Amino acid sequence: MSLTMAILMLVGMWLSVAAAMLWGVLRIVRRHSHPHHLAPKALAKPQVAHRARRHAGAH
Repeated sequence: MSLTMAILMLVGMWLSVAAAMLWGVLRIVRRHSHPHHLAPKALAKPQVAHRARRHAGAH
């Protein structure tokens, strides 16, 4: 096997591994992503007014 063929095979294998890892990551992200049609309902909730917190030692 020539050096050129070995280098081309190494690059090809690296590209195939990188593509497989990218496919796996995109699959996991798509599975764990939140549906976008629920976002407007979540934003429509009335916001509860929060009181200012007083920390210990603050004057």
